[in-house]
Amino acid sequence: MKNPLANLNQTIILGFVILVLMTLYVSGVPTFDHSWWAFCFRFLHVISGVMWIGLLWYFNFVQIPNMPNIPDDQKPAIGKVIAPAALYWFRWGAMATIVTGLILAYLNGYLHEAMTLGMGSEFATKETAIGIGMWLGIIMWFNVWFVIWPNQKKALGMVEVDAAAKAAAARTAMLFSRTNTMLSFPMLYAMVSAQNLY
Repeated sequence: MKNPLANLNQTIILGFVILVLMTLYVSGVPTFDHSWWAFCFRFLHVISGVMWIGLLWYFNFVQIPNMPNIPDDQKPAIGKVIAPAALYWFRWGAMATIVTGLILAYLNGYLHEAMTLGMGSEFATKETAIGIGMWLGIIMWFNVWFVIWPNQKKALGMVEVDAAAKAAAARTAMLFSRTNTMLSFPMLYAMVSAQNLY
């Protein structure tokens, strides 16, 4: 019998089996009411966000700073194998984070107030804080899908361009990735503060 931890798909399935068993033990059979669905989408939102921001930080704290230290003959392995796989999970993690976050805000009844940053309230509210986080997340999502990914395709040779355009695309992708890293700190603070400070 093979160890399930030797296979990523089996590891993920095993993790969800443990999750279901733990949930049944702690909470019993779900009622599938409004609060269960809100919790479910919050959980999916957090998982998606961990995937997205984790990969964003991997690119900016690990891959980009260490590329100059990798011998030239080994760089194609990063550009042809690791980076495309990481970018796949990066952009779909961003998409899942945005979609689950918007659904969560709708289910919890604060989508409009958050998207308008609590305008009309006398003081900053939970909706203002979560709204700032949501708008920063939307800007970051836009950067991923409409700036970073199109430029990474050129930089990695998935789209044929000349050497100058390839270098320019790599720089643009890096700068927007750094922009998202910069925005990730206030975005995460806004999200967490909305849940804990207001």
